[in-house]
Amino acid sequence: MLLETIKAVDGKLYHLEYHQKRFEGYEVLSQVLNPPKEGLYRVRVLYTYDKIEKIEYISYTPRVINTLKVIESPTISYEKKYANRQEIDALFAQRGSCDDVLIIKNGLVCDTSIANVAFFDGERWLTPKQPLLRGTSRARYLDEGKIVEQDIELEQIYSYKKMALLNAMIDFAIIPQENIRNICVR
Repeated sequence: MLLETIKAVDGKLYHLEYHQKRFEGYEVLSQVLNPPKEGLYRVRVLYTYDKIEKIEYISYTPRVINTLKVIESPTISYEKKYANRQEIDALFAQRGSCDDVLIIKNGLVCDTSIANVAFFDGERWLTPKQPLLRGTSRARYLDEGKIVEQDIELEQIYSYKKMALLNAMIDFAIIPQENIRNICVR
């Protein structure tokens, strides 16, 4: 089963055109979604290849992420946003006392368990060429020219000025340079 997560604030759905692209061939999302008129919600659409199975409106409080544990996984695969996140959940379970994991595949930075990542080199924001999932916020920022794809090796991250987490719910959450040295705990 596939999954789409959409941000809704006071009844307004955010960046629906990017979610609709991934939802191509299905119903028009704006016609089937009716989020609550007050508050911040995660709209969770579960669907198969031919129909919507379930729509949920879940009150949302952002997770605070101050520390990431580096986890290497040469075999992980998550090209489509599946409801079954068993492989990602298994990596997340290895985080120890950290808030989340930074997933490395074949020596290259990919994503965290819940977000795409980007790093600021002083001039440009760079995002991994080969993320686990090509998220909607990542796609939007690429289209707008605000981020650029590049292979990012783990050892390089300490040289960056800032790091950001990107997903539909948190948009572009920046982590300052002083936290980067602490954020990637092995």
